[in-house]
Amino acid sequence: MDTRLSDGDIKSWEEVSLLYNSALKQINTKLEILNDEFQEVHRYNPIEHIKSRIKTPESIVKKLRRHGYESTLENMIKYVNDIAGIRIICSFTSDIYRIADMISNQRDIKVLTIKDYIMNPKTSGYRSYHMILAVPVYLSDRMADVKVEVQIRTVAMDFWASLEHKIQYKFESKAPANIKAQLFECAKIVSELDERMLTLNEEIQSVNTQDIE
Repeated sequence: MDTRLSDGDIKSWEEVSLLYNSALKQINTKLEILNDEFQEVHRYNPIEHIKSRIKTPESIVKKLRRHGYESTLENMIKYVNDIAGIRIICSFTSDIYRIADMISNQRDIKVLTIKDYIMNPKTSGYRSYHMILAVPVYLSDRMADVKVEVQIRTVAMDFWASLEHKIQYKFESKAPANIKAQLFECAKIVSELDERMLTLNEEIQSVNTQDIE
């Protein structure tokens, strides 16, 4: 059975918002449960905090126009993968892959695409782990798979990405070369910081384990 959303399924932005908000609620609940379980079993929380949002209609229309599509509900659903977005912030790079695996192992969730900008950073220096998921939303008369974009990054990566976003917005994606260069250098510093903090944490965990033994 084809459970993908189509123009025939929904008639208004309110219905779009309902479906995507419902999908976000499901992902948030799953992540809270996984985090609670990890705390119970390992006495450690891999997730620092979670941010979620629904794109505004204006933002969706701009994205469609930028890619040459008409502003229709059908095109919104078909071509815009990040109408519903959730950002997971964690402490260490190892947590990123641990969380991604936990999400992938959820049987009712389909992983549609993965983009690993940690192993393969963007030319700007941007680093993060992106997943597009199909999340089942059960309504009174049907079930629909709703796309949700998940971004997983460390606190340091998130700080850098927030600054880059502000710069891109201020200069309308045409920042001066010297600012881009400085931002790229900061990205390298962030990467080195993440590596050092991960190494330090592993040393701390090793000491704790030896103390217990």
